[in-house]
Amino acid sequence: MTNLAALWEAHRNADWPHFTSPHQGELMTLDTVISGCVTYHLESPDGLDPQRQAILENCLDELLALLPEIPDEVRPYFGQLSTLAALLRDASPH
Repeated sequence: MTNLAALWEAHRNADWPHFTSPHQGELMTLDTVISGCVTYHLESPDGLDPQRQAILENCLDELLALLPEIPDEVRPYFGQLSTLAALLRDASPH
């Protein structure tokens, strides 16, 4: 949990990267949904419910598929987001 909370804090403090990509809207949506799942997990004593776990899995799959297509200069931001999603997935009961 500590790694998840620390990475979440770093991600919350990071600015949205400025870049041009045909996937920018999709990436913004993925960032918002994954962030919502993290917030819910950290604020809920029960963690993610099965529906949110499925949503998180789908978002992580989509994000990983998009990573090779985004500009190099913003990959660290989205790499951090994918790490955050993977840590959350692993912290949630399956």
